[in-house]
Formats: sequence, structure tokens, C-alpha cells
Amino acid sequence: MTSEQPTPWPDEVLAAASGTAAPEPPRGGAGFVAMHAAQRRFNDALSGAAPSEELCDRITAQLTAFADELAAFQVREGLRWDGWRGDLPGRGHPFLPPYIVTEQTDTTLTARVRFTRFFLGGNGAAHGGAQPLVFDDLLGRCVNHFQKGVARTAFLKVNYRAITPIDVDLVAEVRVDQTDGRKRWCSGRMLDAAGTVVCDCEALFITLLPGQP
Repeated sequence: MTSEQPTPWPDEVLAAASGTAAPEPPRGGAGFVAMHAAQRRFNDALSGAAPSEELCDRITAQLTAFADELAAFQVREGLRWDGWRGDLPGRGHPFLPPYIVTEQTDTTLTARVRFTRFFLGGNGAAHGGAQPLVFDDLLGRCVNHFQKGVARTAFLKVNYRAITPIDVDLVAEVRVDQTDGRKRWCSGRMLDAAGTVVCDCEALFITLLPGQP
């Protein structure tokens, strides 16, 4: 494997999992923060739009030009900015629903979540595939922060208890319930402003063996 290829786990991940990582300054400056916010706004606007053919052609040309520019700035996995900004919604990752962690201990984590128009499934409800994304990411942070080793998802089961609305603040709570050797059993739930559980989950994460990707 050459230095130009992405490593299975960046050094920063391994250091954080072992508890030896030192705090590092946020990746990317104010420009990246603004670009990330603009990208989320564009996703929401595109999801609710019925644009003209002329506008589609113009936006396509602009997006293609932006993609060509960004292609010249690709870096290996451990050096990228997206996904490493815990202060931004969804860690600054363009794929994740916007959430902000509000509280975290060594075995629990609480976050504020808002499914925007981009995550609409139908009839005012968030798409059923969006909630597992949030749970998987939050549980991954919960089992890998303050825990020894790096763990991956073995299974994640989500129960849908009520409609998950878009464009309202929700609270997500996840926790590590039990550790048995390499197995980390976890659970979580998501609540609306009235305290109604809209969905909950149970999951198993497995700590990787040395050399496993």
C-alpha cells in the first residue's frame, strides 16, 4: 500500500480509540464551514424544487465545474475535512442528517437532530432510511470515543414507533449497554418535542482485531 492510497484506519482514528489523541484544531477554516452550510441548503432546495429546463441545464453546468475544481484537491482518507468537524451538523459529512452532540459521557451520548427537506420520504415524514444513519453514526461515536480499540457495526435494528417529522428538532439518545469481550451491545431512541419516542434501536458493534480494516 502506497502513501497515496487511503489507509484502512487513519492514525487519528486509532489514536482517538486508544485514548492517546491530543485535541486538534478544527479542519478547514471559515470557508469550509460556509461551503458546508451552502451544500446543505442546496440539497434542501433541490429536494423541494420543480425547476425549468433552462435552470436545470445552468445548475448542471455549474455543479460540473465545481466538481472538476474539487477533483484537484482530493486527499487520502485521514486528511479529509468532511466527517471530522464535530462542531458542524452531522460532523460536516454531506451524507449524514444534520445533528449536533449536546452531551456525551464514556457510555452515553445525546444529540439534537433535525431532518430537513432533503430527508423527506413522503407526507411530511422523514425517509425511513434516515433514522438508521443517525443511530449508526451516533452509536459509532459512542462505542469508539472513550473505549479501547475500534469497533464496527455488526447489526442495527430500528423500530419505527411513530411518524418522524421533518423540519422540527428531535432528541436522539444512545448508550453502550454491555461489553462482552469484543462485543459492544448498544441501544438508542429518538424523541419529539412532546417526549414521544418516534423510533428506537438496538445494535451490536464488534471490536476489530489487529490488522482488520
